[in-house]
Amino acid sequence: MAKRQPSFACQSCGAVYNRWKGKCEACGGWNTIVEETASANPMVGPVATRPSRAKGRIFPLEGLSGEAKEAPRTPSGIAELDRVTGGGFVHGSVILLGGDPGIGKSTLLMQASAALANRGQRVAYISGEEAVAQVRLRAERLGLGQSSVELASETNVEDIVATLSQGRPPALAIIDSIQTMWTETVESAPGTVTQVRGSAQALIRFAKTTGTAVILVGHVTKDGQIAGPRVVEHMVDAVVSFEGDTGHHFRILRAVKNRFGPTDEIGVFEMSDQGLREVPNPSELFLAGRDLATPGTAVFAGMEGTRPLLVEIQALVAPSSLGTPRRAVVGWDPNRLSMILAVLEAHGGLRLGMHDVYLNVAGGLRITEPAADLAAAAALVSSLSGSSLPPDTVYFGEMGLSGAIRPVAQAEARLKEAAKLGFSGAVAPAARVDKTKKERLPLAASSIGHITDLVAGIASRRRSA
Repeated sequence: MAKRQPSFACQSCGAVYNRWKGKCEACGGWNTIVEETASANPMVGPVATRPSRAKGRIFPLEGLSGEAKEAPRTPSGIAELDRVTGGGFVHGSVILLGGDPGIGKSTLLMQASAALANRGQRVAYISGEEAVAQVRLRAERLGLGQSSVELASETNVEDIVATLSQGRPPALAIIDSIQTMWTETVESAPGTVTQVRGSAQALIRFAKTTGTAVILVGHVTKDGQIAGPRVVEHMVDAVVSFEGDTGHHFRILRAVKNRFGPTDEIGVFEMSDQGLREVPNPSELFLAGRDLATPGTAVFAGMEGTRPLLVEIQALVAPSSLGTPRRAVVGWDPNRLSMILAVLEAHGGLRLGMHDVYLNVAGGLRITEPAADLAAAAALVSSLSGSSLPPDTVYFGEMGLSGAIRPVAQAEARLKEAAKLGFSGAVAPAARVDKTKKERLPLAASSIGHITDLVAGIASRRRSA
């Protein structure tokens, strides 16, 4: 029998080397390479070089035309969670849930488990990090102690699959977390790349053969990425991120990947002493406590998936005594802020080189879409000039390097959300406010085509004041 050779695998990206290195050449991580013994099992070990004598099975091919059936789903009973998953848990699907420690992942899953169990569904909660008594204490604290959720504290994947296969297949099985699981077919420590990949593959096979929806909880690294090999994210059907700031009471559930529903969809929750509470109208939450008369604040009408969302963008521009002024941003892309400042100086006639610039998205929400360029620029110009913006006006539009304001998608949905919350005006790109649509717009929208129009409009308000 051939001698098994040790291999070295990077715990961040999964790259394999034949000797130890201090730095991974694939991802650039330091001290992430760990020795792992190659398995003798051909299912998880190296690919055999000897050709197979067995002939392949011929299977039929089908065309694109035909009846497309909707995948059967099991609603969780939590509207915000169902929104992110696309309407509920698809039978046989596997979801990878990531989030910072203490953000509320276990709380959310416990509430979803209890909601399903109360409707007569079989739900299994397998914890690899906590004892059964700790899980029970959390359930009692949330008022869910009487729910018929099956609990266990186990880390061996083979034992978990054998136990869940007894009797009626569960409608939902939760594995908390995948980094603590280990399989006997892999000779590595729990949490290594090989063990995480092997354990995930065994659980995915169980989900596909029994129709059980499986949720895998994943740890995250210090930069917010799900720990372990990226191949696990490709193996599962959906990747969901649970985000939030410990200094704020709201949490955001964001779909990063979803084979059975829309991506970039969000669900908003509020953390309370009774657990997570759904927020059906998050715009009111993010705009609560807004100071209407302070310069440097603008309301951005954004989109998160299919949901319009209004959020306040705050800016502070102050003279600097340093040779290199500060540039600080929270909740937005710093490179995007640098571009906006350069455009304002080059095409807007503003002098920001001797000023410190601070930009903040109120409430702790992180914005990624470029439609926030116009709102951020309006807040910066307002803070520099000392002129407050109209409190009943929203802003959205993408800014080009030439200073032109480019149109963005779903403008009517943004305006309808603003009108629903009592806003009466909007500043939007000119291409979205034409004569054919003005009659259908729910509020008065002012068109803007260049950044100079924005600077001149805010300057005129200061002179009139």
